[in-house]
This record gives sequence, structure tokens and C-alpha cells, in this order.
Amino acid sequence: MDAATILHHHHPRLVAAVDPGRIALVMDDSGEMLSYGALVERADRAARLYTALGIVAGDTIAILVENQIRFPELVWAAKNSGLRYVAVSTHLNAADAAYIVRDAGARLLIASAATAPLAHAVVALLDPVPALLMIDGAEPPFAPYEEGIAAQLPAPLEGRWRGASMLYSSGTTGRPKGIETALEPVPPELPPPRFGIMRDIWKIDRASVFLDPGPWYHAAPLRLMMVVQRCGGCVVGFGRFDPQCLLAAIGRHRATHGFFVPTMFRRLLDLPADVREGAEVATMRHAIHAGAPCPPGVKRAMIDWWGPVLDEMYSGTESIGHCFVGSAEWLARPGTVGRPAAGTRVRIVDEAGRPQPPGISGRVLMSNGRRPRYHGAAVGDLVFDVDGFASLGDIGYCDADGYLFLTDRESHMIIAGGVNIYPREAEQLLEGHPGVADVAVIGVPHPDMGEAVKAVVVPAIPLADEKAFAAELIGYCRARLSACKCPRSVDFVDVLPRSEAGKLLKRELRRHYWPDASLI
Repeated sequence: MDAATILHHHHPRLVAAVDPGRIALVMDDSGEMLSYGALVERADRAARLYTALGIVAGDTIAILVENQIRFPELVWAAKNSGLRYVAVSTHLNAADAAYIVRDAGARLLIASAATAPLAHAVVALLDPVPALLMIDGAEPPFAPYEEGIAAQLPAPLEGRWRGASMLYSSGTTGRPKGIETALEPVPPELPPPRFGIMRDIWKIDRASVFLDPGPWYHAAPLRLMMVVQRCGGCVVGFGRFDPQCLLAAIGRHRATHGFFVPTMFRRLLDLPADVREGAEVATMRHAIHAGAPCPPGVKRAMIDWWGPVLDEMYSGTESIGHCFVGSAEWLARPGTVGRPAAGTRVRIVDEAGRPQPPGISGRVLMSNGRRPRYHGAAVGDLVFDVDGFASLGDIGYCDADGYLFLTDRESHMIIAGGVNIYPREAEQLLEGHPGVADVAVIGVPHPDMGEAVKAVVVPAIPLADEKAFAAELIGYCRARLSACKCPRSVDFVDVLPRSEAGKLLKRELRRHYWPDASLI
């Protein structure tokens, strides 16, 4: 391969060609390791197994597998074969998982022994039933994966284009939506454009040791794992997130990078002081976070502890644009999610689509030249304007220097007496109150106003007088916000419903207050 080709091609195959024993993945909890040589060989065998099962270029496969040593080879096999791959949450119920498999049109479903009970329940809901494989042993009608790949040659398929993910959004406001990316006529060794952006911003290379504690069926943990493995770095995986184990893993593996969501930061900060103070975190250079807004107090506390290594990314599974911000920039502009990456444009518009000046909130539109679309039942829901801009559903504003600040989600808007209220402003304020551990602000039914603003709060300490503390929080808001934006009432709960990415599941929360589910 000539120098020009090497410059633009990045792939585990190229790493294995020069250093097959290099470690591509280590599972921290079990100690299992996967070398680049083994990853490439097994992925090639798996690609041929897919073909033997009748899966052809352009088809879709579904992966219902927990974080484990076999996961990346399943994805790389699809990437090397011109297939679309759908990673299905292992925490869904059977009906929701079957909906994704069916909606995606998957022609192959891969499960594992750990997900077998869910997988069998999913298959019972499918008609027609796709081809079926199971890792770590198999129960009919699933065929054994290991036997299948053992019968295949360890050689790449020839002439296949690069495959693509078709991941499903988290569905916090309804059914999840599959994001379908066009299959381009390029070789698997040529990465998608986001690879270069992420590699360069976070300086990912062969020396990188990347902690990946999130579920790999989510977009960022999966895509970042693949970025690291294209560069020849080492991914450290976890069967589940445990804050103390994760903290110890930084020192044990001399980790340099990691991907986190704000909930993980909260749980790390909740560890006993002696555990935190004894941790070895000096090797960390980039603690990347995304997925949900990070409360400013939590982010400052993490920067105070780990140093100015927190890097925020604002994007979506749709990948229609990215914004980034490092610790120093964020400390100078608390609350920003950063400035657009090279090739990304951001536009703020009002309800009529008119551009808004700096400092004025509106609908956040992004464009990077890509035009993915939603698949299946959601086709047509992702709308691009004539200039190629689309929205991920966020409300925000840009300052005079082009830094983006998010103020809310469109779907979270409260309409009280005809006034549009975005609750994120009150949430951010209450997050800074020392007595509040977690908070959601939602609209609840009101006989006169249509909706009323309510705060649902997880208190930081046990309450002696809930009524008095509720009055204190309402007064705290009214001293700092317009009255219409402030909660009229406060409820206290032990925990708020959140996704594994840390996003508030407001639709689930609102069910407790709205008797008619069609109004949620």
C-alpha cells in the first residue's frame, strides 16, 4: 500500500498488518483481551458467515448483545461487508426490541447467552423470522455463532463497500427512530468524515487508552470505540458501569481518554472522599462527555478534581453536525456546548424560520452536508430546509463569538395561558441549589391555564418539612426568573426516570400527571 493510501485509510486491518499482537480491546471486569490480529481474523470470518446466511450488501443486521469481547467483531464484519448494522438496547422489553428489529428490516438477528431470554421473546413477535445466531452457546432456533465462523475462511470479502450504522435514537419522546445513512461506494478502510474530526480534536492515536463504560448500542460509545480502533489504540470495556471500578481502571490501565455521560460524573463525585483522593487520574487527557446537559456544578467539580480535561460534544445520532468545547473555553463561558466543528454550520431561527441575532433563543438548525433520513415508520420526520439545515429538536442561542448555548428541547415546551415556556431555564437554576440532587421541570394539567409549571425534585438530603422546602425552592426561582417561568408547585421523589445516556425521560414522568396519554 502506497504512502498516499495509508494517509487516508485507517482500519484495524492496517494495524494488524504491522502489529497483530497489539491489544484492540480489554474487558476490565473479566480481563479478556482481543488483539488486532484476532479482531481482524474473526471479523473476516463473521463477514463470510453473514454471506453464507444469505445476507448481501445493502442488507441490515440487528445485534442484541451486551458489552462483551465479541461485540466489536460483529460490527466490523458488517462495516467490512457493505451492511447496515442496528445495535439494539439489551434493556428494552420484548415488544420494543421487536419493533426495532422489524422496523429496521433486519435479515439477521445476533444475540448472546446473556440476552437469550429477551432474544427468544423477540423472535416470538417477529413474522417473518430473520436468520438467527447466538454467541456463547446457542438454543434453537438460534444457530451457534462460534461453529458458524469456524467454518469460514479468515479472509476479507472482495469488492465490498463500507457498511454503515443504522442506530436508533433513544426515543425519549416516543418511538425510537432509525437513522439511515447512505452506503457510499468507498472501501471499508476509508473512514467516514467524523473520524478525522474526532481524532484530531481529541488527539486519538496508537498510544490512546480509551475507557468506554457506556452501553455500546448507543451511538457515541460505539462510534468512539471504532475511531480508537481505526487508530490502533486500546479500548477498555466494562460489562456494566460501576463508579469505583471505573475510577480504579484509570490508574490500572493508565487511561488517556474516556467517554462519559453526566450521570456517571455524578456517581463518581458521590464516591467517598478517600476513594476519590486516592485515585490515579493524572494520565487522563480527554474526558469526553455528551448525551445530556451536564449541570454546571457537576462539571466544575469534575474539572477541579481531574483538571481541565473535560471535553464536551454536542451532536446527535443523526450526525448532521458537531459542536465541541474544552474545559478552558467552557469555564470562560459556562453552559456553552461549544462552537461548530469544521464543516458544520449552526443557524438559530424563530418559529417562522427567520434567522435570530446573537443572544436570542430559537430553534437550533445544523448542517454539515450530510442528508441522513429516518427509516421505516419514521421516514420523512427528519426535514431539511432548502439550504440543507435540519433540527435535532433543541432550542438555544449563539453568542457573539459563535458559541452555542442550549436552553431546552422543543418537545419539552409548556404552554400556560397561551405563553410558551421552556423549562430548561428553571431546571438549570434549581440544579445549582445545594438542596437539589436532581430535578425535572414539566407542564402538568391546569383547569384554567391549560398547563402549569411543576418541579419534580430529588432532594440532596432527607427533608424534615417538604412543604417548607417546596416554598423555598419556588421563592428561589422567583427571585431570579420571570414568574411565568417558575414552578407553581414542587413534588419530591427518590429518583427521576433517566435513560442510560442520562437524558430525562420526561414523557415517562409526565404520565403520572396526565390522565389522557394522547395529550403527553
